[in-house]
Amino acid sequence: MKFENLHTRSISFALSFMFLLFTFSCSTPESQTQKISEDTWDAEQKLKDLGIVLPEASSPVANYVNAVRTGNLLFLAGKGPGLPDGSYITGKVGQDLTIEEGKEAARMVAINQLAVLKAELGDLNKVKRVVKVLGMVNCGPDFTQQPQVINGFSDLMVEVFGEKGKHARSAVGMNALPMNIAVEVELIVEIEDN
Repeated sequence: MKFENLHTRSISFALSFMFLLFTFSCSTPESQTQKISEDTWDAEQKLKDLGIVLPEASSPVANYVNAVRTGNLLFLAGKGPGLPDGSYITGKVGQDLTIEEGKEAARMVAINQLAVLKAELGDLNKVKRVVKVLGMVNCGPDFTQQPQVINGFSDLMVEVFGEKGKHARSAVGMNALPMNIAVEVELIVEIEDN
């Protein structure tokens, strides 16, 4: 009698285990689904879909370079909200500019950093992951909405690169930025092996 109960329980356990194994093997894990969608993501096409034409990458204004590669990481120097006519969006956010205007300035910085990436890599699809963003906002001491301003940068990175555009980030206030620019952003990206 005891043997029959043990045998029945063993069979029941084995059937339950096989059912779970079958269920998991037939389902597509979320990470696998995410990888498939990431593999088919086309950052260059996304840029076209957004109607964004990248400018020429601007030259450094002092004794430094736009980007330095070490291993599979590309470190981009801080860029400001340069406009096509060579001028910049300037002023303190919260005083001279609204939060929305600051956010637009941060989006312009994102376009300028994408131009640097394109110049360095030749193809934005070589970006494996946007790793880290340091966003600096020109503002007064009482301004506390830096994250909302830098969202202008972060949002465009995600629009262009999808899941690969999601990044670690700092958004900080600065008493002053070079040439009184409204926003400056540094960027670190991981790039594909070549």
